[in-house]
Amino acid sequence: MKIKTALLSKVQGREKGATVIEYALIAALISVAAIAAFSFIGTSVKSTMSGIGSAMSSATPT
Repeated sequence: MKIKTALLSKVQGREKGATVIEYALIAALISVAAIAAFSFIGTSVKSTMSGIGSAMSSATPT
């Protein structure tokens, strides 16, 4: 009976380690996706603001 308990505790410890690694990989994947999305959105916002700025500078007050 003690052998079964010892084996069970070893297997549980390994599963906990695997779960931590899985969560770390998921967090890394989410981080990479967020960075890519923010980079794309940042470029889009930059071009929009540049267009607005040039339109405002070329506008003449009446």
